Amino acid sequence: MEQAGHTDDHGPATRAGVKAMLRRAGLRPTRQRLALAGILFGRGNRHLSAEGLHEEAVAGRVPVSLATIYNTLHQFTGAGLLREVAVDGSKTYFDTNTTDHQHFFVEDDNEVIDIPPGEAGLARPPRPPPGYEISRIDVVVRLRRIR
Repeated sequence: MEQAGHTDDHGPATRAGVKAMLRRAGLRPTRQRLALAGILFGRGNRHLSAEGLHEEAVAGRVPVSLATIYNTLHQFTGAGLLREVAVDGSKTYFDTNTTDHQHFFVEDDNEVIDIPPGEAGLARPPRPPPGYEISRIDVVVRLRRIR
């Protein structure tokens, strides 16, 4: 079964795979989107901040501003290609794995790690108010090293 961010057995790392993934998501495959999607989805599932993606883009000689990185990440999230993981009011990561799952946040390293399936969750989700439905439940477990 195909997941967002994955196009075939070879993944979307090929330019044609990335282009097809963007088109299926309803996004025009511009040069910058192609380059950023290649960086994001070329190494399997991972969690990146906008700043982290910007560093990788600069290292890969992709000329792009941090503002463009933010805009592209939000476009990809809106199209269902990424999942936003807010760990606190000032730090957001973008997850290439869009399936329902929870996260650890390692405070010492500013790193987000997937919690293995079945390891965390709510035994009984709260009942939403009338006229609402639960769209997603996010669980972020904060970790720090034992001193």
